[in-house]
Amino acid sequence: MFNGQWSIVNGLLCCFVLLFLLGCKKSAEVQDVADVPLVILDGDFGSSTDDLFALQMLIRYEEQGLCQLLGVIVDREGEENAAIVDVMATYFGHPDLPIALERDGVKNSKVWIDYTGLPHFTDENGEILFSRTLSDYNALPDGWQFYRQMLVAQPDHSVSIISIGFVSCLAKLLESPGDDISPLSGVELVRRKVKCLYIQGGVFGKANEACYNFGQGISFAQTLISLWPSDVDVIYSPGEVGQCIEYRPELVISDISWTDCHPIKQVYLRCNCNTGQKMWDALPIINAIEGDNNFTHSERGTVSIDDSAVTTFTPLPTGNSRYQMPGDSIWADSILQKIRNINKIR
Repeated sequence: MFNGQWSIVNGLLCCFVLLFLLGCKKSAEVQDVADVPLVILDGDFGSSTDDLFALQMLIRYEEQGLCQLLGVIVDREGEENAAIVDVMATYFGHPDLPIALERDGVKNSKVWIDYTGLPHFTDENGEILFSRTLSDYNALPDGWQFYRQMLVAQPDHSVSIISIGFVSCLAKLLESPGDDISPLSGVELVRRKVKCLYIQGGVFGKANEACYNFGQGISFAQTLISLWPSDVDVIYSPGEVGQCIEYRPELVISDISWTDCHPIKQVYLRCNCNTGQKMWDALPIINAIEGDNNFTHSERGTVSIDDSAVTTFTPLPTGNSRYQMPGDSIWADSILQKIRNINKIR
């Protein structure tokens, strides 16, 4: 009788231990998920190819469990630019990636490399080369509304916004009042939900020149900088930092030697990509997902912008802004290698 009772007790203890271990595992999984950056990408797809590399990197980071990509906002007007993101998301196995579109933003923006034909590339038989998931781009939400929808659904102080293009949707978000999505204004939503803004923009070196992304829509940039909450961090990736990181076309094609059916490779084979692309847009991605260790940052301060899109940094210990500083050639090579390694993944 004693042996039987002991067996029952022993069995119960084993069950308790098993349940405890499972509970610990579940708690660890929840903690792991909580620690993963929640990301919204905002980019001017349809021009420079560094946007494509940036999106590809985020998708690969998500596959590695390093982030959760909540959605992509296409801030260059035109449904054909949303179709580019649709091709990329579908190709990389993320057909459910939410996409939003700017419909009233920067007008007549400069196009450096026109790859808007990507969704319509055909093979030797005239068949469409890359599949898409969406059929009605007109049904996509406006970018600023998408921000509101995404932010309200996330935990407080959890979202990293990565801006690698124009800032019209961000400006409209900040100007937005409370609505049926949330009673909070755009500024209040950002203050409550956003952890940090990583933005490709600004010029803070010795050169006194305008920032391209800001200069294309100066009123939007001034709205963003003036309304952004002073208690929410901003890390700028100025143009002079990415200037020294060049991904030459022959290297791109060589790094994707494992296939010809790849969106980025086909862009380089068919479009006018005969100059090396500077990897500006990859830098906010790496900073947001891998952290600060890959960069040297300025001290804290504040940023202002004039009517010519010239940015000025003023040191202030309590300021919310920092900016990446240029590195040496060894640093530039190490960053380029990160991008190349992503490209080599089958």
